[in-house]
Amino acid sequence: MFKEICSNHKAYKNLYNGTWIESSNNLIEIKSPIDGTILGRVQAMEKEDVNKAIKAAKESQIAWKNTPLNQRASILHKASELLKEKAEELSILLQFEIGKNKSSSLSEIKRTSDFIKFTADEGKHIKGETLGGENFPGFSKNKLSFVTRVPLGVVVCISPFNYPINLAASKIAPALVTGNSVVFKPATKGAISGLYLAQIFNKAGVPAGVLNTITGKSSEIGDFLVTHKDINFINFTGSTKTGEHIAKIAGMVPMLMELGGKDPAIVLKDADLKKAAEHIVKGAFNYSGQRCTAIKRVLVIDSIADKLIEKILPLAEKLSVGSPLEDAFITPLIDEKSSDFVESLIEDAVKKGATLLTKNKQSKNLITPVILDRVTSDMQIAWEEPFGPVLPIIRVKDIEEAIKISNASKYGLQASVFTKDINTAFYLSDKLDVGTVQINNEPERGPDHFPFTGVKASGMGTQGIKYSIDAMTRRKTIVFNLDEKTP
Repeated sequence: MFKEICSNHKAYKNLYNGTWIESSNNLIEIKSPIDGTILGRVQAMEKEDVNKAIKAAKESQIAWKNTPLNQRASILHKASELLKEKAEELSILLQFEIGKNKSSSLSEIKRTSDFIKFTADEGKHIKGETLGGENFPGFSKNKLSFVTRVPLGVVVCISPFNYPINLAASKIAPALVTGNSVVFKPATKGAISGLYLAQIFNKAGVPAGVLNTITGKSSEIGDFLVTHKDINFINFTGSTKTGEHIAKIAGMVPMLMELGGKDPAIVLKDADLKKAAEHIVKGAFNYSGQRCTAIKRVLVIDSIADKLIEKILPLAEKLSVGSPLEDAFITPLIDEKSSDFVESLIEDAVKKGATLLTKNKQSKNLITPVILDRVTSDMQIAWEEPFGPVLPIIRVKDIEEAIKISNASKYGLQASVFTKDINTAFYLSDKLDVGTVQINNEPERGPDHFPFTGVKASGMGTQGIKYSIDAMTRRKTIVFNLDEKTP
């Protein structure tokens, strides 16, 4: 694709101050989850490399924030077009690097292209306000407040493996259009895709130093990066454990975080069970369940549980299992450690009395879809986020029990409610302690201009194009004190 970021086609460089450089003799192998093939090697950067990247970002941001907004937006439009042109190539990379099937890979790239374009357009609407002093008791109209929106400075963007293009661009694009500079650290698994995205922005005309990339082991440079004195904002997507750690050590630096989830699908007696089953299977097993918004438990009224299961099972059994290159629906998990964790949750549930409704087949990191019935609160699968193709079914006696079990989770990302009663839907929406309630649909991230919020251990702050732009700017106030004049 882009020769500039490769060295001997196997060692990938990092973008630093507008050029691609090798910064370390230490390299990290990136292996395909499909068969373990080494796809390439990325630099294991050290603290001094991080220092240089942040320094370049800080120095370049001064000129970038003064670049006219329409010019910044124009660069993002160019990046959107370049990404769309490279959709086929990048989809192949995603298939090999993270095991995502072809149709989902193409969808991620095209959606990201739209996201960048929409962000550029939304960025043009950044505006301040004017306030008169006489609107507050004790002050006169001779006091006038002029409020502007200014960038925060240097933004750290840390993306996960499962959406290495989309969840990187959803951080980078709002930061750039608002006049911030970026230090981008992709997840190690997915780093090659992240570097190609950085090159898209570089080719589109982002000035030298405004976007810099960092690759390496989080255990060695992660804490140093997020606690650096010149970092002004942190945008992170990843595990709750890591997010909580960052929040503790980063001090007063503002941040946006998208963390884990345990999204329930609540199915009530009056639900359209056919449609509910279709949404549940899609929501639970798409990309093998490796999504924060995957349905990770079904809370169904006991009297209709058997009927719902009768409709879920045939759909799950029809899902294709195999290679992403063949566009299989269920593909290998990112690594064997992940699949072993999923298997441990299944074994614990069965040992404690859950009913295994499907065959449980594991071949290294490839697991066939698993559905567990009669899951109870003493089982790990009732509370843990598996990040794999397993769906626990919890039978409840009534709506109130469904609410209680849902809210007992430490997570609060999204929830689905399946019912034909609009009053019941709004009642549940009010009671559920989550960021988003989906009525008669599976949880999902988009549309990208909608607010995307996680509560409790599922995140911090609100994402979505307009909301991310707002988070990456601050209000600056100039107060004019006019001369008092008497008639």
